[in-house]
Amino acid sequence: MTHTVLVTGVSRHIGARVASVLAADPDIDRVIGVDTVPPPSLSRDGGVPLGRTEFVRVDLRSPDIAQVIAAADIDTVVHMSLVSAPPRSGGRMLMKEHNVIGTMQLLGACQRSATVRRVVVRSTTAVYGSSPHDPAVFTEDAEPGESPTHGYAKDASEVEGYVRGFARRRGDVTVSMLRFANFMGPGVDSPLTRYFTQPVLPTVFGFDPRLQFVHEDDAVEVLRRMAMEDHPGTFNVAGDGVLLLSQCARRAGLLSLPVPSPAFRLLGDLARGAGLVDFSPEQLRLMCHGRVVDTTRLAARLGWKPKFSTSAAFEDFVRARDLAGGLPAAMMELISQAVTR
Repeated sequence: MTHTVLVTGVSRHIGARVASVLAADPDIDRVIGVDTVPPPSLSRDGGVPLGRTEFVRVDLRSPDIAQVIAAADIDTVVHMSLVSAPPRSGGRMLMKEHNVIGTMQLLGACQRSATVRRVVVRSTTAVYGSSPHDPAVFTEDAEPGESPTHGYAKDASEVEGYVRGFARRRGDVTVSMLRFANFMGPGVDSPLTRYFTQPVLPTVFGFDPRLQFVHEDDAVEVLRRMAMEDHPGTFNVAGDGVLLLSQCARRAGLLSLPVPSPAFRLLGDLARGAGLVDFSPEQLRLMCHGRVVDTTRLAARLGWKPKFSTSAAFEDFVRARDLAGGLPAAMMELISQAVTR
């Protein structure tokens, strides 16, 4: 039976929701939530109520995390602290340090702990990359057509390598690694959801990628189950079915603007520099080639399937967001520059 759980990344939406649902479970004695900044629920900004979660401000890159684990006799760790976009201050270098060095410190603390018995790690299907050489559907054992070489996808690949090493060294610890498709839902704020809040969607001419989403409610439920039960291994997590990018645009009532690939990359650089939308290089590749994963292993192991299909997850996101309105002048100017250069 789980008694004391540590959840990292509780200042972000999904991490806060995971901490909240675990704190509501009577079988759990304590939930310790850690992050570098307090969750919005502890400030005047609202946010997800954390219930009886105890917040500890700690930077995973520091050795302090080992003290937290030792002092609280943590037996389950749910690592939610991977970030998918660089912070405005610190940029890509700080993002990599947080993702990779932070995970290394956390796993090192878990390895030295005499009480940790279960580790659950949030990863991403971005580790498969996006390329014209990809298989139609990725299983957990498939190799990427082109391995990620930068950004969030590369960080996640490195993190997974350290997690596998930890699992080999601590065979007594149940290690579950979850490769999530892009989160979607009313409360999700990500580079992809921000892309879909633009009244005009720039797309790559000649490409209509297949996309998969996982609804935030289903993501939280999978993480809850993994934190409460022993399911070692690596699992893809996504809603059933796929959506073409063109279908997403139509269902959201958005106008698509196909541009040549070089112009799309330029638009991404301009938008990222202006702080409008984070068009990372891996997201640009996703907008060309898409990505689809197989979730048979997860369904067989848990005896459970997501409540939301990919289509239903996107529709719930659209219903919760006001996507109508005029195109911001700044974005229109960026599109104009990209198309005319």
